[in-house]
Amino acid sequence: MLFELDDNFDDTGSGLPVVLVHGHPFDRSMWRPQVEHFSRSHRVIAPDLRGYGANTPASDKTTLDVFAKDIADLMDHLEIDLIVLGGLSMGGQIVMEFARQFPERLLALLLADTFPGAETPVGRVARNDMADRLLREGMGPYAEEVLWKMVAPGNPEAAEHVLRMMKSAPHQGAAAALRGRAERRDYTELLRDISVPTLIAVGSDDEYTPVAEAERMHSLIPGSTLAVIEGAAHMPNLERPAEFNKAFQRLLNTVGA
Repeated sequence: MLFELDDNFDDTGSGLPVVLVHGHPFDRSMWRPQVEHFSRSHRVIAPDLRGYGANTPASDKTTLDVFAKDIADLMDHLEIDLIVLGGLSMGGQIVMEFARQFPERLLALLLADTFPGAETPVGRVARNDMADRLLREGMGPYAEEVLWKMVAPGNPEAAEHVLRMMKSAPHQGAAAALRGRAERRDYTELLRDISVPTLIAVGSDDEYTPVAEAERMHSLIPGSTLAVIEGAAHMPNLERPAEFNKAFQRLLNTVGA
């Protein structure tokens, strides 16, 4: 089993279980501000995904349904039936896939800096080309190129953390995830059927998933709330943790109530 050892996931605190899914090409440490803050009152679980962090095994291609099943397996391993599930970027797409496969296991959702659409033909080629590049060159050149899109200017601490995660990501796992995301389904119609409390969060300066995309998701999910984190790009949970945590706390309060 992928999560037999405690060194590939954090499980901290007690109370309402909250599972946080990292994006590409990161690891569970991207959720450190949330683990530290919310574990005071909740049980916060943050795993390294298949092929990332301490979970280095990966095939040539890892699709979103495999990642989602891994989260369900972790829940079974920890004997947890119901969770609040959150994810950022690729992690958000994994959350949507989990909602497709296991809607009965959800109490609430956090969808941060993500989007529901299927990949375009051009995008499929680009993701597979990038996967080939990562296998040739490793993560360093890619990480340096995209850092400016990940973190808004003026936040060197967050930028250093993000750059470190990207450079240390196993290139085989990152490439496998890119090939899997190239084949993802369209989750747009699924959003209309989500019936649990949902927070959509996005950085005001995010170029990967602009505010307009978050607003569209907000319009599709009944009763959802939208939080635009000012002064943040693609990683608002790290760039502006206080603001991000405040919005997330409001969602958790609805579940607790």
